[in-house]
Amino acid sequence: MFGRSPLLRSGSFRPENLGQNALALIGNLCFTLFVVGVLVFTIIAATYEPEDPLFHPSTQITRFFTSTSNATFTSDDTVARTGEDFVNMDQTEVGSFINLTDVTNLANETVENAENGETPTTCEVDSPIDCTDPEVFHLLMRKAIEHFKDTHFYRFGKAVRGDNDSSCDMAWRFRPKEGKTAAFYKDYRRFVIAKSKDCTLSVLSIGDYHTGVNARKRKKKQPGFEKTPPKDDLSLQVVGETVNDALPEVLSEKSFSREKYLIYSGGGDRCKSMSQYLWSFLCALGEAQYLNRTLVMDLTICLNSMYSSSNQDEEGKDFRFYFDFEHLKETASVLDQDQFWLDWHNWHEKNRMNLHLVEDLRVTPMKLSGVKDSLIMRKFGSVEPDNYWYRVCEGETESVVQRPWHLIWKSRRLMDIMSSITAKLNWDYDSIHIERGEKARNKELWPNLDADTSPDALIATLADKIEDGRNVYIATSEPDTSFFDPLKDKYTTHFLDEFKDLWDENSEWYSETTRLNKGGPVEFDGYMKVSVDTEVFLRGKKQIDTFNDLTNDCKDGINSCTPAAG
Repeated sequence: MFGRSPLLRSGSFRPENLGQNALALIGNLCFTLFVVGVLVFTIIAATYEPEDPLFHPSTQITRFFTSTSNATFTSDDTVARTGEDFVNMDQTEVGSFINLTDVTNLANETVENAENGETPTTCEVDSPIDCTDPEVFHLLMRKAIEHFKDTHFYRFGKAVRGDNDSSCDMAWRFRPKEGKTAAFYKDYRRFVIAKSKDCTLSVLSIGDYHTGVNARKRKKKQPGFEKTPPKDDLSLQVVGETVNDALPEVLSEKSFSREKYLIYSGGGDRCKSMSQYLWSFLCALGEAQYLNRTLVMDLTICLNSMYSSSNQDEEGKDFRFYFDFEHLKETASVLDQDQFWLDWHNWHEKNRMNLHLVEDLRVTPMKLSGVKDSLIMRKFGSVEPDNYWYRVCEGETESVVQRPWHLIWKSRRLMDIMSSITAKLNWDYDSIHIERGEKARNKELWPNLDADTSPDALIATLADKIEDGRNVYIATSEPDTSFFDPLKDKYTTHFLDEFKDLWDENSEWYSETTRLNKGGPVEFDGYMKVSVDTEVFLRGKKQIDTFNDLTNDCKDGINSCTPAAG
């Protein structure tokens, strides 16, 4: 009895109580595990930062950009979406377009005003055509409206002399009647005019797209005819205008020293996709606007290998090759970093301009709002992904700093190539996007794509979608376009390479980009091609897309389909 263990003296450890004790022990253990699980879940939920939606595939990107389409081009990360892609034309006041009645009324008003003026001059059949004559102006407007029936005209510029005494050049701003994209377009054409024996004027011919070069130049307060102009002339891009993307200049030492600046330095965004580049750049631009500072930007871009012909990342590309820098500098305060550092070294000590260095992402833009120093420099490290610029705009900053998408538009030079192609097709064509390439060869992820995009399958699928004889623009990743030759029996097919003259060595694009590149030739690279291909596709009257209309395969592979945002 004296040797009995004290534990056994407790009734709780009697043999008859062991079953109850075991149940109690299991219950306590389960409760403990439950509490620990709740605690771990709470910690994860509080600290978890979701992956950036821009880099999600397919419809997740589409939903993020508030699009209602699941089409390939609207979500394909090979082409970065820019500000004009987000404009809803139903919400944009583009003004009233000009019709024949407006021109007739204007002509009548001109005649009435002239009745009390000078006596009309006698008819001189052999005299040169006076392009400044209101009668000539009204004739050209009337002829343009009658000739281009699928076009809405919003502004006509005054006619000017062409290349001889019987021709006049005139420019106009327009949109296609069935235009779905948010943009104006500018055309200028050459009119050949005849004069009869009684001096009645008639138009013999109208030149091709952009032949009226004497009417091209923009002039402030240039007279012309316009009904109701848009409230905000900067709200829509005007494709076809002369581009002025010269770098902004610092006017004086005084203006430089009183300004406040923000610069981002280093980081891991270099040579990533164009979508990531824009996502990060717009974060920096958004922070600069929030802090009311000028963004000091590097205009050089590293082109990711997915876009280059060498299949290698390529440094030394110019921002202006891909984006509309003129629009950016007119709507935001930006400065080229080479110019900035030159002026900084010359003037910062003399004017006591100080630098505030930030190397921690946890320092939010809100914490920098009270900084008085002339320059705030965010310096990013070498560890990815914590050194991506867009990380600055995550967390609590996301609801405070807004990315100014409306400030970034696609290059007007690239858009002008698109406009030239659509003009050659008279803005009257249907478009098909046919994705093949690597996806068509990968039967595990896309088991039906190859067969569904074969010529025979395409002819069968398109039979009830596109009328026979139509102009059809095919945007495709298939390198051998002769693969689609069987479609020529039903349609007049067109591909991007058909229009190589628009970027070859004799083109305006080539000469202007060479000038930007300080005399060095510029390759029309893969990103440019896909960008133009996309824009031409989006302007087709009917648009047939691979993963919406041609195959039941999912864009991102088997079992990845999600319902389109509705």
